[in-house]
Amino acid sequence: MSEVSKQPFKNFGDRLKTLRQTMQESPADVSGAVEIDEATLARYENGQERPSEDILNLLISHFDMQDDDAARLWKLAGYEVPTDRDDYIAGADDIQGNRAGVLVMAIDPRIIYTDGMHVNAGPHGVVLSFAQMSGSQQPLVTARVGMSREQARSIISTLQGALDRTEPRQLPSGKKPVDDKSTES
Repeated sequence: MSEVSKQPFKNFGDRLKTLRQTMQESPADVSGAVEIDEATLARYENGQERPSEDILNLLISHFDMQDDDAARLWKLAGYEVPTDRDDYIAGADDIQGNRAGVLVMAIDPRIIYTDGMHVNAGPHGVVLSFAQMSGSQQPLVTARVGMSREQARSIISTLQGALDRTEPRQLPSGKKPVDDKSTES
């Protein structure tokens, strides 16, 4: 068996290992952060296999990669950069008239409002797909966010706390509000 067939993702694996070492993290640190086992991470770093798109997104997020570096890692893993119409901004043409793609990263300050969400949870993490109803029957996915199971639990707790703190307070029926500024003489 040739070396290429044993390591079809060698360039990807070399880059992933370099990222881990540059961040001075152990295989246990990285595998724990994205909730995969160390043997799986070792197969990725050895170029023997590639991660799923969801795990790759978690790795990109974990290493806090910028757009260009993230796209290069995506390509090294053998994935196509998305080119379907929904991944483009309407009217965003470059000088030659080609459509310009947009990769939304965590540093993007825009707020995307949604009216639906689909959750995919597996043993290695959670992916939230937020959607907005459009003119068609099919909702349009506006954002996908991948995270570890531990981070998902933390988000649930944080959201519940925020909702509890901002919940409008109701007075019991029949009671008048007390004016704190009034004083008795």
